Amino acid sequence: MAVFLSTFANKVDKKGRVSVPATFRAALEQEKSAGVILYPSFKHPCIEGCGDERIEQIAQSIDALEVFSEEAENLQTILADSVRLTVDGDGRVMLPKELVDFAGLGETAMFVGLGKSFQVWEPGAYERHREQKRERARQSGATLRLVRNDGGGGGR
Repeated sequence: MAVFLSTFANKVDKKGRVSVPATFRAALEQEKSAGVILYPSFKHPCIEGCGDERIEQIAQSIDALEVFSEEAENLQTILADSVRLTVDGDGRVMLPKELVDFAGLGETAMFVGLGKSFQVWEPGAYERHREQKRERARQSGATLRLVRNDGGGGGR
């Protein structure tokens, strides 16, 4: 699976087109994704984004839940609200108005790499969010145990 890294601020034109960062496009191509998948975030005022592999993982994880449970129904809205967008020859996608409105995007969209997925934020909202998360990490003394990349499914 490809990895989305870094943060990019890209202009949104009057038609709602925005350039997907070149490194994000390369990651999507690496996993042979048919485009970019976008959906409204459950937790934040932003758009979640990923490629085919990640959305398939999400669908499989939802399918593993009890079929008629509230949790399954709640999470199925990710799939119902997802849109697959084709990247044009200039590296752009046309953002649906519903997603633009949901994230409060204006003239600029902030693409934020999160590893296996990414988010698209209104820049000011992202800066506030980032500072809150950094402060929370400092206060909690956050640590991370690195897993060994052994190609066999991740031993420690």
